[in-house]
Amino acid sequence: MKQFEAILFDLGDTLIYFDGDWPTVFERARQAMLASLQKSGLGVGQEFLDDFYARMQAYYRERDTEFIEYTTHYVLYSTLEEWGFGDTPDEVLAQALNDFHSVTQAHWIPESDAIPTLKALKEMGYRLALISNAADDRNTQVLVDKAGVRSYFEMVLSSAAEGIRKPNPRIFQRALERMGVAPERAAMVGDTLGADILGAKNAGIFSIWITRRANTSANRAHADTITPDARISALSELPALLRSLEEQ
Repeated sequence: MKQFEAILFDLGDTLIYFDGDWPTVFERARQAMLASLQKSGLGVGQEFLDDFYARMQAYYRERDTEFIEYTTHYVLYSTLEEWGFGDTPDEVLAQALNDFHSVTQAHWIPESDAIPTLKALKEMGYRLALISNAADDRNTQVLVDKAGVRSYFEMVLSSAAEGIRKPNPRIFQRALERMGVAPERAAMVGDTLGADILGAKNAGIFSIWITRRANTSANRAHADTITPDARISALSELPALLRSLEEQ
């Protein structure tokens, strides 16, 4: 019997990567959202956008310490409510967020070895699932479809849909419970030490750190305190790693 039955994957900077300058793209996305809200008849302008941005930054800081996911929809709605637009129809919010994310989605590109690796793992008999920290579930699902990888996964979980973020072990446990797989029979592949690797360890899952896009300040801060069970520099190395682990 193989050591592992299921392989769990992160999404951003693991299966896909961002090819633009994030501050520049994010500003374009915010302006697209503002134009969408104005087109719907809301009297909001740059000051509103600046307030929304400040709230998003505060939300980013909070979620990285509490590991609870408040969605972008919630932040936008609460900002509008504070500005006296609490009765804004949900379809207006949804369209504004769609316009926002359509700008960023254009810059997320699948890794060239993502589909070949997923195909190889399926042929090797592994069951696959995806767990992504994300503020908008619909955006996550669009990115999965855009990358052409949905057919390889039994499930795609986002923190936006589940309400909790990696490294909270509960999001890993939910995935495995739905698959009917024990933690010791699973491995997690991700680029972030503080979310993917620590979260896997806390859930009793074998952790595999992919380092291709892992040279970040957050990872450097955890380099001496969080140690993965294994590491690879690219997805293409994963099948051989799993074979070697099975042989051991």
